[in-house]
Amino acid sequence: MIEGFFLGVIVTASLTAAGFFWRFYRQTRDTLFLAFAAAFAIEGINRIAFLMVDKPSEGSPVIYSVRLVAFLLLLGAIVAKNRETPSNKR
Repeated sequence: MIEGFFLGVIVTASLTAAGFFWRFYRQTRDTLFLAFAAAFAIEGINRIAFLMVDKPSEGSPVIYSVRLVAFLLLLGAIVAKNRETPSNKR
């Protein structure tokens, strides 16, 4: 029961962070904010799915793969942001 509560807190925090980053993206049109919003949304949805599994396991390949996609999305956005030339930055 307590695990479900903590997962609910993580889902709420993840989706709230996604909302903030989405708002920042809409204000600045910076794709780094969009990537962070997507990664947090993916993580929140992943945790919701984790709640619905009968016997959840952190090491499950499906859950791990979804988290890997979210982290690779962040990594790719950070690398792309750092590769921008000063004339391309907003």
